[in-house]
Amino acid sequence: MKKRIAGLTSNILSPFSVILILVILLSFTAASSLLDAIKWALISVGLSILPVFLVIAYLVQNGKLNAIFITAREERTKIYLLAVLCAAVSYAALNYLRAPPILVATFAAGLSTAVIFAGINLWWKVSIHTALVAGSVTLLIMLYGWILAVTTVLIPLMAWARIESNNHSPAQAVAGALLAALIVVVVFMVF
Repeated sequence: MKKRIAGLTSNILSPFSVILILVILLSFTAASSLLDAIKWALISVGLSILPVFLVIAYLVQNGKLNAIFITAREERTKIYLLAVLCAAVSYAALNYLRAPPILVATFAAGLSTAVIFAGINLWWKVSIHTALVAGSVTLLIMLYGWILAVTTVLIPLMAWARIESNNHSPAQAVAGALLAALIVVVVFMVF
């Protein structure tokens, strides 16, 4: 039962769903109109989330990856490179098109995280699931205030889920969460 709940938690709060929710929320919060919000959300999702998801789905379907959420560290390298490329293109496009600064800074944080985690992945596996939850929670608290501190319960929940499902060690879950939160704070201080 615990493994089933852990798997469900990991799937519901997957990197794809967390990023999608965050991008849509920020687009609708920061844009000057409904049409602008839709435009920024579509550009962001189309350049960052969708390409990575489609490539992973294609590789899984053709037997080149075992699952959508890659557990083998060695299989993650190419996906990290794709994520870095998509994050860089997204950041450049949003910056060039003069997207709301919150979106630009968010993609700068995403790009920084992807680059750092790709480097770490050469030697060690860090939990992307806990990283994205922790980074998103940190960003939400920074942008919308301590009222959203209640979302911090999602961080240990995700860490537990990743550990319980035998996808990560406690150190990998904690490292992912702490690094992502730190990167978000540093990038937003710069912006």
